[in-house]
Amino acid sequence: MTDLALENWQEAGFGLYLHWPFCAAKCPYCDFNSHVSQSIDQDAWQAAYLSEIDRYADLAPGRVLDSIYFGGGTPSLMDPALVGAILDRISNHWTLGNNVEITLEANPTSIEAANFAGYRAGGVNRVSIGVQALNDADLKKLGRMHSVEEAKQALSLAKSTFDRVNFDLIYSRQDQSLDDWRTELAQALDMGPDHLSLYQLTIEDGTAFGDRFAAGGLKGLPGDDLAVDQYFLTQELCESAGLPAYEVSNHARPGEESRHNMIYWQAGDWIGIGPGAHGRLTLGGRRIGTETPHAPTDWLKNPGESVREQIPLDEQAVEYLLMGLRLREGIDLERLKTRFGLELETQKLRNLLELSLIELDGATLRTSREGRPVLNAILRELLPD
Repeated sequence: MTDLALENWQEAGFGLYLHWPFCAAKCPYCDFNSHVSQSIDQDAWQAAYLSEIDRYADLAPGRVLDSIYFGGGTPSLMDPALVGAILDRISNHWTLGNNVEITLEANPTSIEAANFAGYRAGGVNRVSIGVQALNDADLKKLGRMHSVEEAKQALSLAKSTFDRVNFDLIYSRQDQSLDDWRTELAQALDMGPDHLSLYQLTIEDGTAFGDRFAAGGLKGLPGDDLAVDQYFLTQELCESAGLPAYEVSNHARPGEESRHNMIYWQAGDWIGIGPGAHGRLTLGGRRIGTETPHAPTDWLKNPGESVREQIPLDEQAVEYLLMGLRLREGIDLERLKTRFGLELETQKLRNLLELSLIELDGATLRTSREGRPVLNAILRELLPD
């Protein structure tokens, strides 16, 4: 039951996302806001980040912060002193929750891994490592700068340094058979992770892979049937290892779910700082969407918002539905109706129930095992015309 006496951030969490836009190299599949730069003035970036933290503290004071996330780009290229200064300033303004999650994304090169101790000393308690493949030939195809051995060493160091560790893998890669993925995922699970992010390779416009694919290249990508088989194999192996999917692409032991991403998926509040960062804040009963300048040089000159607009209630409802149904636990239909003003059509729900694509448990709506791979089709059916 939704308690409207609670503010949105109290109901679904409050986080802060900080974007570091720089990478050592641009991966050919990546459509994130990441850039390669030969020279980075970290002092100038620190001043900009701290000024934005101060500004948002005036906008949203008195809250308890559940999560801080350094994303990128490659935040493990940040000087540990810069990370520490940011976390110090944040803790000066907001109360950190008893179980606050402070995550930093990292790449598993030896140079970046050497900074782990400094990040831990600054307050980071969780890292997310972009391994992407456990096959040196495929790592090279994906444009990664590390080897499998370096990845294993970085993971071992991370597990000895931080309370919590996630790593990412991409599957449905070129010429990857079902047995290839079975072997690779089994190898990953043998490492004893508490959290895995497992993504199907998608070819995005504007990336090097997208350009290559449009020109008739990038041969050997799996067809739809193989991709679906790889998806279901992923669910089977991870569940057997005690890491069920709690979200479409994320698997964790109970209690190890990403608290930061849960804020997104449950329509909580978060601040977005850095080039191209998006935010959602409920202020004075109004839900505000924010965006920042995309280009790093533009943001550094003017680190404020390029967009700030009130999100209409119907769009809030759609966001909650879109994001919440990615979760295995689903959404609260009472919250959808009371907080966001949308009541789903009974006949549409019945149709999907008859197809065994959704499950209803009281006021909880979730996708079924069969429904998760076709989530987009379910959403098209449920969303208002």
